[in-house]
Amino acid sequence: MKYFLIILSAFTMMSCNKDFSKKIPQGHWLGQLQVNENLKLPFNFEVTSDRSLKITNADEVILVDDITYKNDSIFIKMPVFDGYFAVKFTDEGMAGRFIDNTMNKNIPFEALPNSKKRFVTERKPSADVSGNWEVLFSPKSGDDSFVAKGVFQQTGEKVTGTFRTKTGDYRYLEGVVDGDQLKLSTFDGAHAYLFVATVKDSVMNGVFYSGNTWEAAMDAKRNENFKLPDANTMTTFNSSYERFEFAFPDENGKVVSLNDARFKDKVVVVQLMGTWCPNCLDESTYFSEFYKNNADKGVEFVALAFENAKTEASAFAGIKRLKDRLGIEYPVLLAQHGSSDKLEAHKKLPMLSEVLSYPTTVFLDKTGEVRKIHTGFNGPATGEKYVAFKKEFSSFIDMLLAE
Repeated sequence: MKYFLIILSAFTMMSCNKDFSKKIPQGHWLGQLQVNENLKLPFNFEVTSDRSLKITNADEVILVDDITYKNDSIFIKMPVFDGYFAVKFTDEGMAGRFIDNTMNKNIPFEALPNSKKRFVTERKPSADVSGNWEVLFSPKSGDDSFVAKGVFQQTGEKVTGTFRTKTGDYRYLEGVVDGDQLKLSTFDGAHAYLFVATVKDSVMNGVFYSGNTWEAAMDAKRNENFKLPDANTMTTFNSSYERFEFAFPDENGKVVSLNDARFKDKVVVVQLMGTWCPNCLDESTYFSEFYKNNADKGVEFVALAFENAKTEASAFAGIKRLKDRLGIEYPVLLAQHGSSDKLEAHKKLPMLSEVLSYPTTVFLDKTGEVRKIHTGFNGPATGEKYVAFKKEFSSFIDMLLAE
C-alpha cells in the first residue's frame, strides 16, 4: 500500500508539473488528412497568432480565428462549417482528428511545422495539363457515374484550377505535376478532396478521394469544346401550380412567406441552400454583397436552408454563424433540419420539377411569376465562368426591375 501511494503521488506531481501553456508556433505548416493507409491529403496553413491561422488553397485564404486550448489539447474550429480539429502536440508537430459530426466525418490528421510545400516532387513535369478536360467520375460505392469539366492552369510544376459539374464546382484546387503524375488537393473546412492521376498525351486516369470514406475512378480526355448542361434549364417550374410559395420560420420563430409586405411588388431571388455547403457559401457571399449594393432598387433576397444539423436549435446556430460571418442582411429561413435530402426538400417545394442541387436559385418578377431557375453555382475558382455568371445575374435582375 505504501508503495502504491508513492507511485500515485509521483504520478500526480508529474501531471501537476506538466506544461499546458504551450501554444501553436507561428509560421507555415503542412496539414495532412489520412485518406487511407497509403495516402495523405495535404493542405497548407499559416499560424499568425496563438488564436488564429489561415488555410490556403490556391488563391483562397480562409481565416480561422477560433482556437482554444484545454489542458494538453487544442481545438481549432472552422469559421462557417461545423467541423473542427482536436489535436495535441507531438515531437514532430501536431496530431489528432478532423471531426464534423453533422457530416459524419472523422479523419486522422497530422501537421508539420516549417513547411510551405503542398506536394514534394521528384521529377520534372512531362505534361502540361493547362486547358479544358472532359472528365468521367465513376464512384466505387456504386453511385451513378457523372461527368465534369476540368479547368486547369499550369506554370512549371505547379497546377491550379477546379472541376466543374452540372451542379457546381469543386472550388480551389492546388497541386503539381510530378513527372506524369497529377496531384491536386483542397481543404476548406467542408471539402477534403484529393485527386491523383497519370497523364499520358491527352488522357488522364486516376482516382478522386473525398475524405476517407468515398472514392471514384477518374478518366479524362482533353476537350477544349466540352460543355456541361445549361444551368438555367435543368430545373423547371411545375405548371400545375399557380405560384411559387413557401412558409418557413426565421431565427426568431417568425414564419416568413412571399405574401409578406417586404416582398410585395419586388423582384425576389429565392436561394435553396445549406450552411454545410461550400458552393452555397460562395453564392451567399456574392448574394450578400449584391443585396447590400442593390436593395434600394426594389430587389429582395430570401434563403431557404436545408440543414443536416440534428436539432432545430443547432440548425439555427449554424444559420446565425453564416449570417454573422458574411454579414447577410436578408432572411435565412429554416426549411428543413436533420437531413439535406433532396427528395424531402422537393416535398416541401413541389412547385419545382425536382431539387437537383444545393444551391438552386429561383427568380421571381414583381408579379410573383417564376422567370428563371438556376441549378448549382460556379464560384470564383472557375475564373471566367464566375465572371460571366455575375454579368448575367446582374443583367437579368436589371431587366426584371425595369419591367
